[in-house]
Amino acid sequence: MRVLVLHGPNLGLLGLREPSIYGTEGLAEIDGRLTALAAELGIEVECRQSNHEGVLLDWIAEAAPQPNGAPRRFDALVINPGAYTHTSIALRDAVSAVGVPAVEVHLSNVQAREKFRRRSWLAPVCVGTVAGFGPDSYALGLRAVVGYERARAAK
Repeated sequence: MRVLVLHGPNLGLLGLREPSIYGTEGLAEIDGRLTALAAELGIEVECRQSNHEGVLLDWIAEAAPQPNGAPRRFDALVINPGAYTHTSIALRDAVSAVGVPAVEVHLSNVQAREKFRRRSWLAPVCVGTVAGFGPDSYALGLRAVVGYERARAAK
């Protein structure tokens, strides 16, 4: 099983950006913990970050069915869309189109923050959302999507 972990805009600034909200752990540390967790779970994980919506869309498309029956590049997604959570219909449509389970993650509890952050365009096309647990949100999201996909495959 291969899981693509996507970090959206401004997440490359973790550790520096508003530590009172997002914590002091940097993205490289989060990715390192996810790589170690993936090994523990017996899966592969690939972590990527971009500030550009179009780049994120291209990466999501890599999880789409491949021509001629070739295996998908990725079996599931874990995505922190950052501010695109509240604005991007394009990301929502891409996640929906590729047909793999996705878990939306957020470091902060977006429901306890500004009103405009409470609406997620991606949540309805994801199997779940994990928010408010800081960097552990990613690990919880990865465990969740792996468990979900394994249960689905066992049916």
